[in-house]
Amino acid sequence: MEKRHLKGLTLAAIVLIPLSGCGGLGKMNKKADTVKYTVDPNPLIVQGDSVALTVNGSFPEKYFAKKATVEFTPTLVYTGGETPYKVANFQGEKAVGNGTVIPYKTGKSFNYSNKVAYTPAMAQSELMVKILGKQGSKEKQFDPVKIADGVITTPYLMLSDDKVLMAKDAFQRITDHTEAATMNYLVNSSVVRPTELKDADIKAMVDFVKGIAKQGNIKLTNLAIDAWASPEGELTLNENLADDRAKSAKNWAKGELVRAKMDTAKLDAFYNLTARGEDWDGFKKAMQASSLADKDLVLRVLEMYPDDTKREAEVKNMAATYKEIAETILPTLRRSEMNLNYKRVGKTDAQLTEMSRTMPDSLNVEELLFAATLSNDPNEQLRIYKETERVHPTDYRGANNVGYIYMMQNKLAEAETQFQKANTLLDNPVSTNNLGVVARLKGDRKKAAELYTKAMAAGPEVKYNMGLIQIQNGDYASANSSMAGNNTFNAALSKTLSGDPASAATTLEASADKDSAMGHYLAAIIAARQNNGEGVRDHLGMAVQKDASLREKAMKDLEFRAFKDNLGL
Repeated sequence: MEKRHLKGLTLAAIVLIPLSGCGGLGKMNKKADTVKYTVDPNPLIVQGDSVALTVNGSFPEKYFAKKATVEFTPTLVYTGGETPYKVANFQGEKAVGNGTVIPYKTGKSFNYSNKVAYTPAMAQSELMVKILGKQGSKEKQFDPVKIADGVITTPYLMLSDDKVLMAKDAFQRITDHTEAATMNYLVNSSVVRPTELKDADIKAMVDFVKGIAKQGNIKLTNLAIDAWASPEGELTLNENLADDRAKSAKNWAKGELVRAKMDTAKLDAFYNLTARGEDWDGFKKAMQASSLADKDLVLRVLEMYPDDTKREAEVKNMAATYKEIAETILPTLRRSEMNLNYKRVGKTDAQLTEMSRTMPDSLNVEELLFAATLSNDPNEQLRIYKETERVHPTDYRGANNVGYIYMMQNKLAEAETQFQKANTLLDNPVSTNNLGVVARLKGDRKKAAELYTKAMAAGPEVKYNMGLIQIQNGDYASANSSMAGNNTFNAALSKTLSGDPASAATTLEASADKDSAMGHYLAAIIAARQNNGEGVRDHLGMAVQKDASLREKAMKDLEFRAFKDNLGL
């Protein structure tokens, strides 16, 4: 009887061992609701093309079977599929493995962080915890537990408002010019010699004055005359001589202007005369440029003696050298320098427009570039920029601006070719920025950021463009900095995503997009984040009124989860 009893006990034990192992997993599955999870963020949100999460969890006391292991897999589940996060392994205190050990008696808290690449299907999804339990040779798939909603896709509301840059013209309708000539004199004389009037610069000034009336677009400003004497002889005499030379140059020029019937010729205020006395500075420069044998000695004398009379005496003591100075250098210092200043009035808008059509080759590059700005027709602008490119093929601006118009016409490939051509002509920040825009629109954000970094000198528009990259990369603080001072939809979006809905509302209200469908949609999101149900309803109503397709989006958008039963749609 005793033997049979022992045999029965042994059989019972054999039966109970596997039941105990399987029972451990079964008990854990039944009590799975006692495991606590806190998910951040909840709902999940896409940021930088990824959906990141942090799970703070806690296994309760007397829950985790001592010999059990579990594979813990947070999983986004959506229509048509699912995306698992990285598996985390946990195990009981007597289990074999490399997982995090969970004591049976006390339980244990845990922390888990991971991210997955976003796909559009995740917009309507749930975050489930899937657990596969193992004990010995047994496995059990626990019942999935929902721990969060997912995924908010507000960052993808970003508009493509990249700042493409036009290369600017430097056109000035009225420009300042000077016609210059020098009148030279004999020693101790202020008489204008007939032979001097045959010099090329004097004849050029006479011809210019005669041609003013015919040109019709020249307005004389003044005649400035600076006169000098050579540094020889008595100082006071030379000062008077410089004054007389200024007056003689004025009288000659005045005669030419009167003969040309210039209105300003007889006005004393038109003439600015300056008698500068002995020209020691000119003497020094002429000596430095000369090939005289003793020039270094002469230059040392100039440095040693600040007194002009002493200087002259010491130079004259070098008899042979002074003779050469008197023959080659001093004559050039006895002079009046005449600068006839005038303004040239450029072509009118009508003339530029007409000439861009009929005779573009006669316009300089600034005139052609400016002529393009006189039209609001992109096709006309394109025509003029192409003419600029043809007539002035070495100037990068024509090629760049052709690319600009192509961008406005959504011809991305053609625009890129033009920007590359412009940068080949001259590596410039304007075209580099534009190539960055092309790169971003083609999906290469890394290359775009590199180009923007290189192009910062082109202006604040480049920083704004960098802000778009930063929004896409999920770096909202940097985007706010890059877009500072801009009141645009995207600047408001960045502030919304960075957790500053009040500033976002102010920026959006000042933007040109505030009354657009997407402007109202973003305003509704901002209102939701401020727990303003009335604002949500009002702005969604306006958004749907302007774009009916936004109704379905709003009904599913987790931004409005707290108001889903009162959206008024």
